[in-house]
Amino acid sequence: MTENRRDRLDQPRDPGRVQLPKFDPEAFGRWSESIARYMGTAKFIVYMTVLIAAWFAWNTLAPERLRFDPYTFTFLTLILSLQASYAAPLILLAQNRQADRDRLAMEEDRRRAAMQKADTEYLAREIAALRIALGDVATRDFLRSELNRVADELDEAALRREKRARMEWEEDHP
Repeated sequence: MTENRRDRLDQPRDPGRVQLPKFDPEAFGRWSESIARYMGTAKFIVYMTVLIAAWFAWNTLAPERLRFDPYTFTFLTLILSLQASYAAPLILLAQNRQADRDRLAMEEDRRRAAMQKADTEYLAREIAALRIALGDVATRDFLRSELNRVADELDEAALRREKRARMEWEEDHP
């Protein structure tokens, strides 16, 4: 069984190789999205406003020995700058993840639209084929007109026979 060289104490480590901690990019992405979502709420803005107002009030109204950030509020400026320097990349990361999700959704929509278009074209061809086939089939109106024509011909033939039979009877019975 081969041991990992890194785990062995009798072997020196490779020089110049810094081992950074491993992290799950998806977990980090979800975490950054949750922070970006929270920072985009009215609740966050209200909390930040209350915090900054309390900071101002404490450092201007409290006794001088209890103030921890004098009038120019250097420490507050530093904290807000630090927050902004972390917020911007987290928001960009969240936007990139949302753009990836939107791209996947758009590709899925495009695929579904193509399938629906193919289905619609197939159904249109089937309907056209049925219409062509129905063109060769006798319709109700066509059958009615043909039956009326045949009935008229039969009536005319019956009249001719009746006329002929009367003429023959008149010839036989003068």
